[in-house]
Amino acid sequence: MDIEVLGRVLSTIPDDDDHPYRTGPWRPQTTEWSATDLVVEGEIPADLDGVYLRNTENPVHPSLGNYHPFDGDGMVHVVGFRDGKVFYRNRFVKTDGFLAEQESGGPLWTGIVGNPNKSIREDGWGARGRLKDSSSTDVALHAGVALTSFYQCGDLYKLNPTTLETLGKADWNGQFPSDVGVSAHPKIDTRTGEMLFFNYGKDEPYMHYGVVDAQEQLVHYIDIPLPGPRLPHDMAFTENYAILNDCPLFWIPEALAEGKHATRFYPDIPLRIAVVPRRGNTADIKWFEADPTFVLHFVNAYEEGEEIVLDGFYEENPEPADDGVGSAYQRAFRFLSQERMGTRLHRWRLNMRTGTTREEHLSDLVTEFGMINANHGGIKHRYTYAAQAVPGWFLFSGLVKHDTLTGKEETYSFGEGVYGSETAMAPRIGSTCEDDGYLITIISDMNKDISECLVFDAQRLSDGPIARIKLPERVSSGTHSTWAPGSDLPEWNTADTMEDALGL
Repeated sequence: MDIEVLGRVLSTIPDDDDHPYRTGPWRPQTTEWSATDLVVEGEIPADLDGVYLRNTENPVHPSLGNYHPFDGDGMVHVVGFRDGKVFYRNRFVKTDGFLAEQESGGPLWTGIVGNPNKSIREDGWGARGRLKDSSSTDVALHAGVALTSFYQCGDLYKLNPTTLETLGKADWNGQFPSDVGVSAHPKIDTRTGEMLFFNYGKDEPYMHYGVVDAQEQLVHYIDIPLPGPRLPHDMAFTENYAILNDCPLFWIPEALAEGKHATRFYPDIPLRIAVVPRRGNTADIKWFEADPTFVLHFVNAYEEGEEIVLDGFYEENPEPADDGVGSAYQRAFRFLSQERMGTRLHRWRLNMRTGTTREEHLSDLVTEFGMINANHGGIKHRYTYAAQAVPGWFLFSGLVKHDTLTGKEETYSFGEGVYGSETAMAPRIGSTCEDDGYLITIISDMNKDISECLVFDAQRLSDGPIARIKLPERVSSGTHSTWAPGSDLPEWNTADTMEDALGL
């Protein structure tokens, strides 16, 4: 393995830190690496071409008040594949908040479960306000550039998708909605090159929806009026529509009036799903009602006759009670446990003619963080690749391939003490069907104190990985990821070799 240290950052987290979401599988990294000639067990497929990008909450400083796992600073990892070779890099997202705290030598803002009035700085980002935009939630590729996003609305930071150099913030020719920002999961339509997004906040109309074209220009932006401040997290789209939501889990209005940001699930209020033409106006919004739940992540949506089919993860219990079982941290972070919330793959059918909703579970398994072949975004899909979790903890213990046509489920367990991350689907060069490609994830093996990138044949998940790639350091447990094919990477296309693309 040929390794180069790209940089190190100042961390003030004490050596004896005992917070379970900053230690063990979540032990943060402070070193930025570049590695080629990696040790590979198995063989890298020659028809795997592109980069796997994964964002990670990677705290540099202890928190002001209670630390939440979503508070960590953004660190992006890239594993790139070309001509049967592979490389790895990781770098911090150089956000304004990250740079300010590096200069100050300590934390300046409270986290999402803290009191914003206790932040040292009076400015900040997020729907709540006085919050650091760590840009540590998702990562997507748009117009050849990697974009990182934040849990509760913020800037979109631009990164070179192979070197991970921070290139500044998305500007959209001066039209970026900097007063509100963009929510965690903007959606990329691979057929049109458009990026669809929404944002939300505490001021009327409480939500907006927009479209950015393939040239990074904001070409559409409308109000989505809501009854009050809400906490939507994700969206979906079809060929002709954007799908937004108003879930009955949001800040308690009475507490909000006192400057407190406590949330509550309201089981007597239905889930509302908004369908709006992708370039439609506020007057074109059509609302549908469904069973009360909170949806953290949707999978995909598509049009089928007079219906819109929407898949996502239904929470049986969005607000798990403290049952007194487990450690204090398990009880405090019970809202991160898939098992406690009962997250299951679910389907809503929205009839555009009658305005009615039909819905059903697609699986009895508890899964979340579903991915599809991105080339099927907005059109009919068959397969969802989702994560299974360790009961009581925010850790991924294995993968499930859901076949939504037959109901068949194929599983793979990482093994005791081994934890993964969201698994991207990489269509192979010349692929001929939806699951003709590879599944890629990064795992943290606590038994060996190592991290590996695993590559699976998407058609034979249960056979196990066809390649294991050892990384320079054990990676902190993380969540969201994406696959960017080499054909979408400008420098990749013009370079004769992988080494040329990396400037080596």
